[in-house]
Amino acid sequence: MPAASDTTPRCPWCGSDPLYVRYHDQEWGVPSHDDAHLFEMLILEGAQAGLSWSTILKKRANYREAFSGFDPYTMARYEECDFDRLMKNEGIVRNRLKIEAAKKNAIAFLAAREEFGSFDACVWRFVDGEPRRNAWTAMHQVPASTPESDALSEELKRRGFGFVGGTICYAFMQAVGMVDDHLVDCFRHGAARGRRP
Repeated sequence: MPAASDTTPRCPWCGSDPLYVRYHDQEWGVPSHDDAHLFEMLILEGAQAGLSWSTILKKRANYREAFSGFDPYTMARYEECDFDRLMKNEGIVRNRLKIEAAKKNAIAFLAAREEFGSFDACVWRFVDGEPRRNAWTAMHQVPASTPESDALSEELKRRGFGFVGGTICYAFMQAVGMVDDHLVDCFRHGAARGRRP
């Protein structure tokens, strides 16, 4: 990937914050088939509900530490004392429903992985295993949800996941490269192929 300068054309949503720019340049929209990364992003996108993604991105390291490195086996065994501990952690979003949903999601994630062999196989089938590459020219064209994200949402809810509405699922799909929503004049448009850099 070419070195990015301040004049590099990017999607306008990433602004100029170095952390946000790095996320845009190196991770967002890159197809990910790594179960650990997929699980982390599902938890973080759920935590983001009603907030800005920059808020969650700045707390990402705190989330990794607070949620046992996003280890689903550990999270699936969380008890009341763990919820109480997390509610006192100022480094994360202290929303009881979101925190409790993280345990539900760990349990559901492990069950889906057992059934499909990987969580990757469970979610990527909603785009037939191939990234949907869009060609938006302006941010207002990018949808908040799609029939595919709504279908994924319904499936995850059926499996016991929480905080997985259609809009959250579409943000998840964008984040893990199931869809490429970089604008056509962004230097990352069409460049996000294969594994995360």
